[in-house]
Amino acid sequence: MGGMKGEQENLTLAHVRQDDGGVWHEHLLDEHLRGVAVMAADFATDFESADWAHTAGLWHDLGKYSTEFQQYIRSVSGYDAHIEAPGRVDHSTAGAIHAVRQFGAHGRILAYLIAGHHAGLPDWHSAETGGKALSIRLGAEQNHLLDRIPAQAIPPEILAQTKPATRLRGGAEGLHLWLRMLFSCLIDADRLDTETFTDGARSSYGDIADLVADFDKYMAAFAASADNTPVNVIRADILRQCRDKATLVPGLFSLTVPTGGGKTLSGMAFALRHAIQHKKQRIIYVIPYTSIIEQTAGTFRGIFGNNVIEHHANLDPDKEDARSHLATENWDAPIIVTTNVQFFESLFAARTSRCRKLHNIVNSVVVLDEAQLLPPEFLQPIANVMNQLATHYGVTFVLSTATQPALGSFQSFGGQPFRGLDDVREIMDDPDALYQALQRVEVSVPSDLQTPRDWQSIADELVKHPSVLCIVSRRDDARELHRLMTAKEDGKDTLHLSALMCGEHRSKVIADIKARLKRNEPVRVISTQLVEAGVDVDFPVVYRALAGLDSIAQAAGRCNREGKLDGLGRVVVFVPPKLAPPGPLLQAAQASISLLSGYKGDVLERDLAKRFFEKYFSDARSLDQYGITDDLTRDARDCQIQFRTAAEKFKLIDDTAYQTFLVRYGDNDALLGKLEKEGPQRWLMRKLQRYSVNLPKYLFSQLGKQGDVREIWPGIYAQVGNTLYDDTLGVVTDGNIAPDELVV
Repeated sequence: MGGMKGEQENLTLAHVRQDDGGVWHEHLLDEHLRGVAVMAADFATDFESADWAHTAGLWHDLGKYSTEFQQYIRSVSGYDAHIEAPGRVDHSTAGAIHAVRQFGAHGRILAYLIAGHHAGLPDWHSAETGGKALSIRLGAEQNHLLDRIPAQAIPPEILAQTKPATRLRGGAEGLHLWLRMLFSCLIDADRLDTETFTDGARSSYGDIADLVADFDKYMAAFAASADNTPVNVIRADILRQCRDKATLVPGLFSLTVPTGGGKTLSGMAFALRHAIQHKKQRIIYVIPYTSIIEQTAGTFRGIFGNNVIEHHANLDPDKEDARSHLATENWDAPIIVTTNVQFFESLFAARTSRCRKLHNIVNSVVVLDEAQLLPPEFLQPIANVMNQLATHYGVTFVLSTATQPALGSFQSFGGQPFRGLDDVREIMDDPDALYQALQRVEVSVPSDLQTPRDWQSIADELVKHPSVLCIVSRRDDARELHRLMTAKEDGKDTLHLSALMCGEHRSKVIADIKARLKRNEPVRVISTQLVEAGVDVDFPVVYRALAGLDSIAQAAGRCNREGKLDGLGRVVVFVPPKLAPPGPLLQAAQASISLLSGYKGDVLERDLAKRFFEKYFSDARSLDQYGITDDLTRDARDCQIQFRTAAEKFKLIDDTAYQTFLVRYGDNDALLGKLEKEGPQRWLMRKLQRYSVNLPKYLFSQLGKQGDVREIWPGIYAQVGNTLYDDTLGVVTDGNIAPDELVV
């Protein structure tokens, strides 16, 4: 390091950095440990576990007192020296060993946290998931990692801690979540203390009380400008009920409102008032699709400004350096807009970047938008963790949807026992009356659900409508139908939407669609199912390729949404040339075929939706298909948990099958250049999320071989040149594109 001489040689260091003027700055280890301990304890106070978090903070970096680490940190440049990697000094095992020596079996609780604070929570037993099992790291052959530290190096008051007295929350079945919460407190405190040393303190956000005033002002202006239509009168009453019910005791709620009833803003009204009433610290709005998150986040930013964080699973670098290590989100803003994948996978995660935010879920209001899209193969572990959060961590859940899934406390689906959600209360006084009052469409279903139609005949019908929306279940179907439509006319009136377009592109197209509809100009839209959740467009006619009844109901919500037609809007269900490939979409379509064959009633009837979900869940192979609950609870009483194994299994989408990369669109060249030159930064990664696209890895590999994409930072890929991305269709490849499925 060169610059550290004399008296500084005797300092015990946690981190070092060099400023722009070439001057070295040292972060003292004693100071770092005490700072992390205090901050972690403060975080854990919200779930009454401050003593455990404080001790974990004091001991997490005991290994840095070793002569080897102090020599190492003085021999390298940059403040990422503390991040463990091959060839670097293991400084996390020493504290884990000390915890077990001090507290015996109870010390394993701290050992998981300390041993995993860089590499992630380990499995107890050896597994095939990578990383060394905790039982091995605590073995006698690893004792040298603690014993080699000079006895006089560590201040006695840091070593001599009494065993924490707080009991775990949630019993043996909830031990894994409690440990993750403690782990989150330690990780966030460690990163924030380091970040303050390296970059300075973060900016602060407004509080919930201020946001309520902003929201009420927005809603008053919104109501004043809205037409006095029957639909808007009903929406106003839905909003009133949400505000009135916000005083109810925290727990689990359902918000059952037909599509077009204003669930997004009414759900936020409930969440804000509930947060004020019960002193909740933040609101987390969880959305199924990455592909439409930008609209909801944009709506909320328009109301709450920079108090909103938009966070989804894309663009998590595979490898950490100092900047990506510090830049991961910790959800410290009062309003978070995220996805099912980011929210639920984090609750079962082992990686530090995913776990860091978890303590900020405590004592919050979580709105699950389109709750019917929870995947059946993970339904049991999801229900378990939701019950734990509601009972032991002060979380209020709102399941917001037009088609409520059947998630009652105890029931059976097709012989599969299901421990569902405890005591879910409905916010609306009379959902059935709402559905009758908000009936704005008529849905026609073909009498023959087995015989498909060809795309040419669909195109011939669609082109006869000046304004029409057609929703399909496959990306390649959307492209084929768009091609046929534009071959029939000059193309300017037919627009395309799919997740092969980046978020910035989709936002511009959706804004164009809304503007044309408002001006009563012709507009025909061919879209994948991303348009069904949260995109508030209003067409007189909607076509929907055969899918689950929940998807058909969502499609109907894009038709005559404002109730301004003289009669009912028209929704046409058709059998496409190919149904969705094996997976949730096909399963849902087959459940619909079973229920709709010979059915003469209203397709949007609530009782039919209930029967659909019962059929859908009954047909699932298992509601815990990968045995995740067993991995997390089987040996929990002995504090032996397979964290990493469960995390690898809990994947709502198979991220091994897809690769995220950044496209060149609009004027984002400067942002991509900054990323390539300087690496991930928090603000930069937020901006670049809007330019990301997911591709199946087999197609992505082809693009790499062709030189169309390249790695611009470890784990982050970007488009090369200008031919890969089309300003109408998005990413253009020669290969067949996999379906959107539940692209989140």
